[in-house]
Amino acid sequence: MMKSLKKRSPLSDTNLLLLITIAVFFLMYLSAMIFIGRGFLRFQMFFNILNENAALIILSCGMSIVMITGGIDISVGKLTALICMSAAVNLDYQGGNVGTAILLSLAIGLAFGLVQGYLVAYLDIQPFIVTLAGMFFAKGMTTIVNSTQFNVENEAFQALKSTRIYVPGTGTVNRLGVYVPGYVEIGVLVALAVVILLFVLLRWTKLGRSFYAVGGNAQSANMLGINVKRTKFLAHLLCGLLAGIGGFVYFLHVGSGSPSHATGAEMNAIASSIIGGTMLTGGVGNIIGTFFGVLSLSTIKNIVSMLGLDDAWWTNITVAIMICIFLVIQSIVLLRKKSHSKKAA
Repeated sequence: MMKSLKKRSPLSDTNLLLLITIAVFFLMYLSAMIFIGRGFLRFQMFFNILNENAALIILSCGMSIVMITGGIDISVGKLTALICMSAAVNLDYQGGNVGTAILLSLAIGLAFGLVQGYLVAYLDIQPFIVTLAGMFFAKGMTTIVNSTQFNVENEAFQALKSTRIYVPGTGTVNRLGVYVPGYVEIGVLVALAVVILLFVLLRWTKLGRSFYAVGGNAQSANMLGINVKRTKFLAHLLCGLLAGIGGFVYFLHVGSGSPSHATGAEMNAIASSIIGGTMLTGGVGNIIGTFFGVLSLSTIKNIVSMLGLDDAWWTNITVAIMICIFLVIQSIVLLRKKSHSKKAA
């Protein structure tokens, strides 16, 4: 007796884009190991990508949340600079400690998320305009707090900044014959924890499903009983909180305050989200994809640098090409979705 074969349902848009992102990252990294070698053959190269981009991973996760709901937030870069400067001044000039610096960072992020979320969700102002204003406000406030660059000298902070988490079995022997163990910074653990928590939030909670529903079709979500305004507000509030966390992680990595910190971080966060499979139209995205989007963006920059093309315009051109490729892929996925919808009808 033959068993009836069930027709396999096609991959969802989110999972398909996630698979493409992961495949592209591993293909790029494997190609770099084969054709460039050098640092790419060492575990520490991968760890350094994580160390340098821990803050960007967190900022990109917040950006993805907002983009899934159909919005955007271009203030996160300047907000990061404001957080760094405020925390630095608190530690070195106001007698603060690491605890107060962390609380201050979270408070600033939440304040921006609260105000911007209210303006977008309840006053129905375009997210781009609101966050553009937030970007300029954060930029101005940073120079008001302090207009110069300076390194933080607080001993407790420096001890935390210098903390390394060593990964067994990943070290290398340097030219002097000394074994150097592979390590990651504390910020990497924070970033990985954020990725895991947000993955769980989006996949298994009512709020996470609401984000997708509102981004997919706000009118339909409203008919299903989802509070669209509150959902958009919470998305921006969460993005602000993550900007606070990411801002302090960035501060922990650089150890200084400067008005020029995190310049272009908002564009990198948007690019990472797009490469990771988050659609600008909303309703589609994956935090794991965003994580690999950040890794892909950093990897291609390292490849361009190791090929001797150190001029900034080569990096910008390469990133632009990557974004265009993934936008084309997203368009193809949308056409595929429409095709399946027509067949089902």
